Amino acid sequence: MTDFNRKIHPHKFTLWIAIGSILMMFAGLTSAYIVKRSQASWIMLEIPVIFWYSTGAILASSVSVHLSLKALRNREMQNYQRMLGITALLGVLFLLLQVVGFSQFEAKDIRLVGAGSNASYSFLLAISGLHGLHVLGGVVALVVLAIKAFSTKVRTYNTIPLEVTATYWHFVDVLWIYLFIFFNWMK
Repeated sequence: MTDFNRKIHPHKFTLWIAIGSILMMFAGLTSAYIVKRSQASWIMLEIPVIFWYSTGAILASSVSVHLSLKALRNREMQNYQRMLGITALLGVLFLLLQVVGFSQFEAKDIRLVGAGSNASYSFLLAISGLHGLHVLGGVVALVVLAIKAFSTKVRTYNTIPLEVTATYWHFVDVLWIYLFIFFNWMK
């Protein structure tokens, strides 16, 4: 069968449509950020150092999900389970570090929303928060896959669910790298 005759799996096709939609949303939000930053009341962002650590966690999780998929393809179930679990834990760590980072703003008496807030920090919260929700969705998918991986039922070696999840996970990783660079560069 030639490459032209192959069809993309429906779940993969749906994922790519979703990724396109998510990209459009974040492109719109970062464009609005750029336009809004020309206001006189704009405050230059100071990104907490902990966001560097959360970036390291999500980068490491991209490596672990890749290794998990590789292990599943090689039918190395224990390694697959371990790497899948590590990926989910690193996703949770990323989210926890993000929460700690935003709590540091509160500790510095920087209001993120409401009275006394500034648009720059509100944008940071909104954009990072939306990204965090997408990461949370990925963590849920990883946990579901992990539950199935540790199940005692008859195992199948269908890689499609993990391929879809891994692609999504790499996407939220790359999206965070873009946002992290954006927020550090567009101060």
